[in-house]
Amino acid sequence: MQYIFKKVLSPPLQECFLHHWKYIDFGTYPFVTSSNCTVGGVCTGLGMPPQNVGEVYGVVKAYTTRVGIGAFPTEQDNEIGELLQTRGREFGVTTGRKRRCGWLDLVLLKYAHMINGFTALALTKLDILDIFTEIKVGVAYKLDGEIIPHFPANQEVLNKVEVQYKTLPGWNTDISNARTFKELPINAQNYVRFIEDELQIPVKWIGVGKSRESMIQLF
Repeated sequence: MQYIFKKVLSPPLQECFLHHWKYIDFGTYPFVTSSNCTVGGVCTGLGMPPQNVGEVYGVVKAYTTRVGIGAFPTEQDNEIGELLQTRGREFGVTTGRKRRCGWLDLVLLKYAHMINGFTALALTKLDILDIFTEIKVGVAYKLDGEIIPHFPANQEVLNKVEVQYKTLPGWNTDISNARTFKELPINAQNYVRFIEDELQIPVKWIGVGKSRESMIQLF
């Protein structure tokens, strides 16, 4: 029997890159999905051997969201969260339920990278941050005053952590018409580079608007 393998683009499985804490095996149980939504799920779901997995792209918003209950360390249950929710139109597709919103959580993203091994990132909805004069990014968790060196996939611990933030200047400019990286305001460029430096993963695409054309490809 002869097998012919062709290039296949597998979309993110349910909740995979939208909510990294929803992994059934590695997430914040019991608030997880019922399926394996890591890159390993591509092999089990499509019947494809691991050695044939090529590039692994992580798709992540420029801020963090979560649907339903469960720990959310960087959540902004305030005007900032409402602005992110309204500007980003953060509603569940099926239920219409509002998504909870907060600052970008790099501890969570590092955990997702550890599990999936991202080749590069697609950073979406950068334009949602256009109106902020300051933008915070969660860079570490503290527990009892001490920085913990990992993401604790445990509800009890996550509910107790204190987030250590890095504050970056915003750009207060509409970036939806930018089509090259150099056309972005310098503070927007710095935000992207900061994410790359912290995660040690290159950003390959940046979403700056609603249309298909509102995308910047870096390489």
